[in-house]
Amino acid sequence: MGSQKEEKEDTAQKIKEQEVLEQEGTEPGEEEVEKLYVRLDREAEHSGYHLNPDAEFTKELLYGLLVNEKRYGYLACPCRLASGKKEEDLDIICPCDYRDPDLNDYGACYCALYVSERVRQGKEEAKSVPERRAPPELRLQGSGKKPRESEGFSFSGKLSKQVWRCQVCGYLCARDEPPEVCPICKAKKERFERFI
Repeated sequence: MGSQKEEKEDTAQKIKEQEVLEQEGTEPGEEEVEKLYVRLDREAEHSGYHLNPDAEFTKELLYGLLVNEKRYGYLACPCRLASGKKEEDLDIICPCDYRDPDLNDYGACYCALYVSERVRQGKEEAKSVPERRAPPELRLQGSGKKPRESEGFSFSGKLSKQVWRCQVCGYLCARDEPPEVCPICKAKKERFERFI
C-alpha cells in the first residue's frame, strides 16, 4: 500500500487530469465506458482472453483508454505515456504487443486490464508486471529495418502472396495486404507486420 503522501499526490493528479479533460471537452461518459466494457469483454472471451474481474477497476482503465482515444485518435494504453504519434505507439495500442508475454509470466498485462484464467478464477494472484517496452531512443532505432531482419529470419523461396503477422497474437495470413481486423484478437490493420 502507498503512503498517505503518495495517495494525496495521486488524488491531486487525478483531480488535475479531470479538470484538464473537462476544459478540453474530452471526458468520456459512463455510457461510452460501459459500451467499450461490453465490447472488449465479448471480444476477449471470444478470443480466449479475460478482462480483469474487478469491474470498477476495469472501467477506470477503459475510461483512460477512451480519454487517450479522444486525445490521440487511438486506444493507447492508459498506463503508459503515449507520444501522440500513432506510428510510434503501435506497440501500446490496446491490446498491446506485451499483453501475451505479460499474461504468461505474471498473470496480468501491464495495466491489469487483461488477466489469466487462473487469476480470474482466484486461483492465483497477479504479480507485479515490469515494463517491457524499450525506452524511446531504442524503439526509434529499430524503425526502418526490414521485416524480420532483427530476428535473423530469412526465406529463399518464392511466394505468390506476402505473409502478414499480427504483432499482438501472432496470427499469420498470406495475402496482398493485411486484413482490416485480426480475426483472432481483433487488432487493427496497422498492428500487422510483413512476415515474409
